[in-house]
Amino acid sequence: MKKLNFFGLILLLAVLLAACGSTSGSESDTTADGGFMGGMGGGMGGGMMARHHAAIPDEYAELTNPIAADEDSLARGAEIYATNCATCHGDGGVGDGPAGEGLDPAPTNIAHTSQMMGDAYLFWRVSEGGAMEPFNSSMIAWKGVLDEDARWDVINYVQALGSGSVMPGQHMGGAAYDPEVEAQQQAEMLADAVEQEILTQEEADTFALVHAAIDEHMAEMGDHAMGGADEMMTVILSVLVSDGKITQEQSDMFVDVHDRLGESGLMQ
Repeated sequence: MKKLNFFGLILLLAVLLAACGSTSGSESDTTADGGFMGGMGGGMGGGMMARHHAAIPDEYAELTNPIAADEDSLARGAEIYATNCATCHGDGGVGDGPAGEGLDPAPTNIAHTSQMMGDAYLFWRVSEGGAMEPFNSSMIAWKGVLDEDARWDVINYVQALGSGSVMPGQHMGGAAYDPEVEAQQQAEMLADAVEQEILTQEEADTFALVHAAIDEHMAEMGDHAMGGADEMMTVILSVLVSDGKITQEQSDMFVDVHDRLGESGLMQ
C-alpha cells in the first residue's frame, strides 16, 4: 500500500483550520456516552439520538469486513490511523486528539463506538464522513482518500484499540480507552439523572444491570458483524431475555431509560 503521509499533512491542516473556526465541544463531550454510541462525530441530546437511529444506506447495509484482523492488517491500520485519524480522535481513539478540542460536534470515542457498532455502520461512516445529516461533523469522506482495503484495515485497528488487543501509538497524544473509566462515567451519569429526577433509582439500577449484561455478552460474542446500534441492541436484548439473564420487563425499561437519557442530553 502506498504511503499516506502527503494526504495526512493536507488533512491535518484542514482539520486544524476547521477547529479554529469552532468554539464549542470538549473532551468530556466524547467520553461519557454510557451506552450505544451514535457515530463518528459526537454531540449531545436530540442530535445524539438522531445519529443513534440513523439508517445505514442500502449500499453499505450488508457489508462485513473481508480482511482478517491479523498482524499485517493491524500494522497497516495503525499507520493509516496515526497519519489520518489520531489528530482528532487521539492515539487511543477516545476523541481527545489536539485538533478535536474546538470541533462541534466533538470527535467521538471511536474506540468504544467500534465495539458497539457493526462493520457495515463503521465502513459507512468512515467512507462517507460527517458532512451530511444528522451527523454534521467535520469528518471528511475518506472514500476519496483511502481505498476499500485501507478503510477495512483502519476499522480493524480501531476495533483492536477498543478491545484492548493493541496498545495506542504515541503520535498525537491522548488516553487509551479504559472500560473502568467508562463505567465510572456511566455511574456518574446515572447519579445525575436520579438527582435531576429524570430517572428513579430503580430505573438507574436496572439500566446499569442490563448494560453490564450487554457488555458481557458482546465480549463473549467477539464479533462486530451486525449493522447499526438499533439492530445490535434489539438482537442482544432478545438473546439475554431468552437466556434468562434479564427479564422482558428489564429489557423494556433499559430501552426506555436509554432513550430518555439521550433526549435529556446526559448521555453523549
